[in-house]
Amino acid sequence: MFKFKIDIPLGWELCKLTDIAHVTFSGVDKKSESGEVQVKLCNYTDVFYNRYIHNNLNFMKATASTSEVEKCSLKKGDVVFTKDSETPEEIGICASVEEHLSNVICGYHLGIIRPINNKVYGSYLSIVLNFHPVHYQFVRLANGVTRFGLNLSAMNMIMVPIPPQTKQMEIVDAIRNWDYAIEKTGKLIEGKRLRHVALANKLLSRKSSTVPLKKFLKLTLRDAAKPDIPYWALGIRSHGKGTFRRFVENPNTVAMDTLYRVRHDDLIVNITFAWEGAIAFVDRADEDCFVSHRFPTFEVDRNNALPEYLRHVIVQKRFIRNLGLISPGGAGRNRVLNKTDFLNLKISLPEVKEQEKIGDVLNTSLWEISLLETKLELFKKQKRGLMQKLLTGEWRVKAG
Repeated sequence: MFKFKIDIPLGWELCKLTDIAHVTFSGVDKKSESGEVQVKLCNYTDVFYNRYIHNNLNFMKATASTSEVEKCSLKKGDVVFTKDSETPEEIGICASVEEHLSNVICGYHLGIIRPINNKVYGSYLSIVLNFHPVHYQFVRLANGVTRFGLNLSAMNMIMVPIPPQTKQMEIVDAIRNWDYAIEKTGKLIEGKRLRHVALANKLLSRKSSTVPLKKFLKLTLRDAAKPDIPYWALGIRSHGKGTFRRFVENPNTVAMDTLYRVRHDDLIVNITFAWEGAIAFVDRADEDCFVSHRFPTFEVDRNNALPEYLRHVIVQKRFIRNLGLISPGGAGRNRVLNKTDFLNLKISLPEVKEQEKIGDVLNTSLWEISLLETKLELFKKQKRGLMQKLLTGEWRVKAG
């Protein structure tokens, strides 16, 4: 049986969760039934994507019975957690209720942890239960095969390190600063992404001549014998997410004898998943990679078109939709791109100088988003490190 172990500082206690809090599971679904009470429903995604539950969240409207309202209404100081999910790692994700909520109840696949005996603050519980060594208890205690969940017996085995209440709030205040920075940066990224989509739609839909891809794309297959030593293969992510490298340690596991080399700024497409947006340009760092016959490569005639411009065209919803139209068949591997029809696809193509300007503007926009994403990951990393120091007592928050 799994037994939780953690070193705690002098003056802290290691407590069973159910000794310091009351745990309730919700069964309230999203349906609205006549004769029931109108409520606002705190759903799984509200908890999974937010560390704090407050009135500004866009809660779903639903109905619940009187007994469900009494049992599952959320109160300030509660901790809401995910009790069911498709993976064990997504169970036990917690969010704290930061203020009085008006007519909000806990939804299905969630549970409520409500502190008792004035021993612990809900805001601290939410933080410490999300701390990896503590949260791992949820992962280990989850049951299931294709879907995982917790029962009340499992909740009775969760152990939590509890400092004195004054230390709890000092820890909460420190972590909140990082949560605020993470939330603010996340919102900036969301706004920048929306702005980029609008900017791309505006710049790429300007009136200009419409030409088929074959005017500037040339199918170029650089066949090569399969290496007899380990090599890098290049794959393409769907939904316009670019390429990825895959290390083939044992070439004998690859049935094909002939592979194909790629070059910087080649356009490559996965003919079986083109309908899903599996198309990309090759980065300079990937010139040493190989692809199979399912990834035809095309060179761009720079006298007529620039890869810096086309990179933005191929991820547009309109372009990906057209790829689907020329990939007949059922789902998955049965939908194979017709290469002739692909070269006959038409796009709006301005003069080369205008392409260069548009590419520069959109690349700058993406660069700004990338900087914010790097900043966000740094904040998250700093928060994890801070939690490690504070929740093990290695660091102490200085009052004032």
